[in-house]
Amino acid sequence: MKETLRLAVVQMDVRIDDIPHNQGAIARLYTTAAQSSPDLVLFPEAALSGYCYNSYAEVKPYLLSAAEVERFCRRLMDMVDHPAPAVALGFLEIAEDGVYNSAILCQADGSSDVYRKTHLPVLGVDRFIQRGSEIGVMDVAGVPTGVLICYDIRFPEAARIVALRGADLLLLPTNWPEGAESAPDYVLRARARENRIYIAAANRIGMERGRRFIGRSQIVDPSGTVLSEATANREAVLIADIEPAAARAKRIVIEPGAWEQDTLGDRRPELYGELTT
Repeated sequence: MKETLRLAVVQMDVRIDDIPHNQGAIARLYTTAAQSSPDLVLFPEAALSGYCYNSYAEVKPYLLSAAEVERFCRRLMDMVDHPAPAVALGFLEIAEDGVYNSAILCQADGSSDVYRKTHLPVLGVDRFIQRGSEIGVMDVAGVPTGVLICYDIRFPEAARIVALRGADLLLLPTNWPEGAESAPDYVLRARARENRIYIAAANRIGMERGRRFIGRSQIVDPSGTVLSEATANREAVLIADIEPAAARAKRIVIEPGAWEQDTLGDRRPELYGELTT
């Protein structure tokens, strides 16, 4: 396991209905991020297609298979000196069993994983697709890493499962519109602190069919401290070095023997039965 993992979080504008344009923007920003030698570059939710669709028929031409997106990610990695940074990218997926709001994580060793958004709001394309059914933890340079997408972070159970499965880092590609300011204001900080994990959130900017997106992409440490935050209206590449070992120190000792807390170890699962009904 690496003692330090360097993250690059990309905040970008996305043009709806224009995959070639978005691919070009992603390639440009990936190349820019790679100059800082990160281990991983994170892009927003639905970065290839846009999000504010009003029907399944409208979004259908912009659905991509995981294999197509993986090939695109491999082309990105071929653009820079090796070892190329891993890339995590949001896209709208057509699969044999349905349509999903997904994120792919591709790494230089040839491995790839796909996460499908498990909690869907009544908003944009999420009104017309299927929910994912699994929350997993992947390995990035030896660091256990979970992925959630946007609205998933509103459910403390989802982030808690990621932490209980051993993740030191949670990646969150997102599309926060106006009205979702609570996410960068306090939700990310709370999830990071209550689970003692790092969270990297990549949001977008700009307008899409009358809906404005708020930017403010963030990297948050296990204490809930924001290490880096983008502005509300500009493209940006955030860079931060994280120390995975800090996410493994779950017990906080303020005064030894007098004031200590462990929000994972001190849980009472026998009291939480209603959470599974």
